[in-house]
Amino acid sequence: MTERRRGTVAFMTGGGQHSWQDLVLAQFHRVHRDLSAALDGADRALLDRRPAVGANSVGWLAWRIARGQDRNLSELLKVPQLWLTAGWSERFGRPADAGDTGYGHSPAEAAAFRGPAAEVLSGYLSATYRLAQRYLARAPDDDLRRSSTSPTLGNTHTVAERLTGLLAEGYAHAGQVALLLAQASPEGSATP
Repeated sequence: MTERRRGTVAFMTGGGQHSWQDLVLAQFHRVHRDLSAALDGADRALLDRRPAVGANSVGWLAWRIARGQDRNLSELLKVPQLWLTAGWSERFGRPADAGDTGYGHSPAEAAAFRGPAAEVLSGYLSATYRLAQRYLARAPDDDLRRSSTSPTLGNTHTVAERLTGLLAEGYAHAGQVALLLAQASPEGSATP
């Protein structure tokens, strides 16, 4: 991570002073790193396996994180989603629908999800992480207070609320992925 010091909003750490952009980027990095490590070498059967009725698969959880990041960060940057412009919907065999993010999926829709190979999932996660880097490199110091209306969902939240939601969801789903992979592992543990 490149260190930058700017603006009046800064956080003190053992390594010095960092901006809110640095702090948020470090959190996106952690989610990306942990999910990428967890997905490494996972086969499609494992990605599509649901441990119980009503539970989500590893593939759906990872896809949901990437789709949420793509939609929100693209909207904050005011650019089209990678899902639509970079061929990701085709690679996933899903419709080129900006609203197809997993948000509002019924249990049946989540259960029907069949994802691509782990390398494709990881590739999309990496692409959305680069989108986070791009947004945070450009985000003005006062951007956390900005109201942002989602053209996809039609709701309005501050940038701070959107980023907090993305990171909370990223950590929650990454934890679910780690647990599901640990349960499926012959050794009984998988540490990303």
